[in-house]
Amino acid sequence: MPKILLIEDDISFCKLLEKFLIKKSYEVTIAFSAAEARLAIKNESFDLILTDLRLPDSDGIVLMSEFKAAYPQIPVILMTGYSDVNTAVKAIKNGAADYISKPFNPDEVLLVITNALKTSEAEEAPAKEKKVVKKQSTTDNEFVKGISVASKKLLDHIHLVSPTDMSVLIIGESGTGKEIIAKSIHQQSLRKNNNFIAVDCGAIPKELAASEFFGHLKGSFTGAINDKMGYFEAANGGTLFLDEIGNLSYENQIQLLRALQERKIKPVGSNKEINVDIRIITATNEDLREAVKNGDFREDLYHRINEFSIESPSLKDRDEDLMVFADYFLEKANQQLNKDIIGFSPEVVTIFQNYNWPGNLRELQNCVKRATLLTQGDFIKSDVLPVEFFQIQKQQNNNGNFSLSENEKEAIIHALSKAQNNKSEAAKLLKITRKTLYNKLKQYDIN
Repeated sequence: MPKILLIEDDISFCKLLEKFLIKKSYEVTIAFSAAEARLAIKNESFDLILTDLRLPDSDGIVLMSEFKAAYPQIPVILMTGYSDVNTAVKAIKNGAADYISKPFNPDEVLLVITNALKTSEAEEAPAKEKKVVKKQSTTDNEFVKGISVASKKLLDHIHLVSPTDMSVLIIGESGTGKEIIAKSIHQQSLRKNNNFIAVDCGAIPKELAASEFFGHLKGSFTGAINDKMGYFEAANGGTLFLDEIGNLSYENQIQLLRALQERKIKPVGSNKEINVDIRIITATNEDLREAVKNGDFREDLYHRINEFSIESPSLKDRDEDLMVFADYFLEKANQQLNKDIIGFSPEVVTIFQNYNWPGNLRELQNCVKRATLLTQGDFIKSDVLPVEFFQIQKQQNNNGNFSLSENEKEAIIHALSKAQNNKSEAAKLLKITRKTLYNKLKQYDIN
């Protein structure tokens, strides 16, 4: 009888789910907090862990990372009422076997548990080694090696910096896979057997940043009903990835700088300092140098996190990789949706190649997954693609005034005006990279 550790602070819901699982022939141990769960897993053996994302004394993803580091063979499924793509992706990237959104129906939770247990059994069975390797290629090892010049340069930089302990700043547009690059660096580093903790700085309220980063003691402020471990301590010995670091407030930047300089943290409400040994990888889609000039980002923090920088290229800058990634996402979607689509029709390949992909790899992945779900035959055809793919010609005609031809300077000025001087948006209108736009601005002395 499979044994499940159920971690859920909603007591009535927890009891209801416990009864349902017992009725379906599972043995269940319940825990209402991370502290209770840690105690339970020390005293008992489990086949699967089912945990809520929001717990009174911990973050579900941090707790999952802790358990995966200590018990890598136990699959972990996260439950949440805060369902969004970013949370799901972060959960999977941090080691979750699966992700389920509340409210869920009984058949759904049974299917997720059954699949997770089957996958776990398959990974332990030598007879199914081939299948396991294939699954790992699309889940555990997210980094895809492209064939373009930009991709080869990216790979060279990752291989070069991974074995060091240098702080890395990853720069790139949204959706280009900055977190995957960070995790690849971690997996090739000497810290690979320790935690990789990913933090979205844009999702942390200014007032709670110190608690999130450094933890807090029970009673240290209103709402601190339990002790909490911060991201720095959770990543101790491993890698801390701070995504969209440019969104941190100036005050939070000062707190972060002090922790990085001293490699010591002090939980909110505590007088005791904790030594931390972590590697810092950060990412941004902003121009931090411009933010430094404008006084929005501390220059000393910028130099602290930027010992080595890596540019995460947009999909526009790696045309040769487009179908490499599309095939990868198709394989992944086939596994997730239990489908067996062979590939893309020639018409779809042409449509993909002519599309601008403003959302980069994230948009491509979502598009392929949706098309895989809708496809009934062996090949993905144009009738399952979103409507925006068929508005390209119209958009090109409407944006004709922005074409970089013989009147480049006028086109750039026009695009900047249309985008209200937002250079990222202007670059999109001109269908060029931001780097190219900055070069053009310098060439034509446009301020």
